[in-house]
Amino acid sequence: MARHCQLTGKKANNAYSISHSHRRTKRLQEANLQWKRIWWAEGKRWVKLRLSTKAIKTLEKKGIALMAKEAGINLNLF
Repeated sequence: MARHCQLTGKKANNAYSISHSHRRTKRLQEANLQWKRIWWAEGKRWVKLRLSTKAIKTLEKKGIALMAKEAGINLNLF
């Protein structure tokens, strides 16, 4: 499974590690992803998703049904 948020699509960012002497080496800034079980009221069941922490905070405000609709995903598949 790819390392990206299933609701927002967040993924790794290319960046540089910069040493004290200012040497640059490429590295990845990974998204902060967590496995989260969320109660889906319309489906009357738990849904397990891999979400970024930003998506978890937004999810508490908007709700799972609205965020899934905006992302264009079908929760019956999860």
